[in-house]
Amino acid sequence: MSTVTTDEPRDAIAARPAPAPRRRRRRRTGSNITAIVVSIIWIFPVYWMVLTSFKQPWDVLSTTPAFLPENPTLQNYVKALTQTTFFTNLKNSVIIVGVTLIFAILLALFASAALSRFRFRGRKVILVIILAVQMLPGTALLIPQFLVFNQLGLLNQYAGLILAYIAATLPFSIWVMRGFFLAIPKEVEEAAEVDGANTWTIMWRVLFPLVAPGVIASSVFSFIAAWNDYLFAYVFMKDQTMYTLPIWLASFQVPNQPTDFASQMAASVIFSLPAVIFFLIIQRNLVTGMSAGAVKG
Repeated sequence: MSTVTTDEPRDAIAARPAPAPRRRRRRRTGSNITAIVVSIIWIFPVYWMVLTSFKQPWDVLSTTPAFLPENPTLQNYVKALTQTTFFTNLKNSVIIVGVTLIFAILLALFASAALSRFRFRGRKVILVIILAVQMLPGTALLIPQFLVFNQLGLLNQYAGLILAYIAATLPFSIWVMRGFFLAIPKEVEEAAEVDGANTWTIMWRVLFPLVAPGVIASSVFSFIAAWNDYLFAYVFMKDQTMYTLPIWLASFQVPNQPTDFASQMAASVIFSLPAVIFFLIIQRNLVTGMSAGAVKG
């Protein structure tokens, strides 16, 4: 037998480019396929909700599924908007969510600035308490808040529900914004002090503009949490005229008519639109804010 030898030096063999990483390509292909399948499973209920909202009532109960509406109609949206208390509940939601956003973001902004830029006794204890409160489920605080608000006469009032929402969203907002404040170099403040700026000017003119992505991320979280809440609104509001949109959606019924599933789906689409639009407008800032706020603690 003869042995095949090569005169090519070992260094040249080692310098050859490695063969195509087939395993890596297979893993990437498998990951892409898995992501596509998961996305389809996730988006299909949303697609079906929107599709059903344009169907005729008799088409909704058909045993043969149709993935495109045969006789599309907007009458379901007309029923949801005109034959229910939609506009009254919309007004309640807008007032409560708007005031919650303003106060929650302002309080979180000043609190995170104080906890990150100033040194004082008890600062670490406050941070631990904020983190502990954030970890508690909202339902665990429901009964204590209900008893306190009942004693203060805040039930069935905008102020009571606004305070509950602020308390629920404030810990997370403080924690996210604090990460942005910690990411700002100390030299920025020192340069402003050299130019003669006082503490208040540094806060408003220098620090606050730099933490704008954190404000946006926190505002999205506060908006979605307050807009989608059902439990607190249902427990704290006794009068139906004070109900918010989640309660309207949960108890949706066209008066003097049997259950109209097509109109219910139209109501669901209407309820989802504000949150979806708000998210799409600032989704890039939301991702940036969430990632940057989680870097430093």
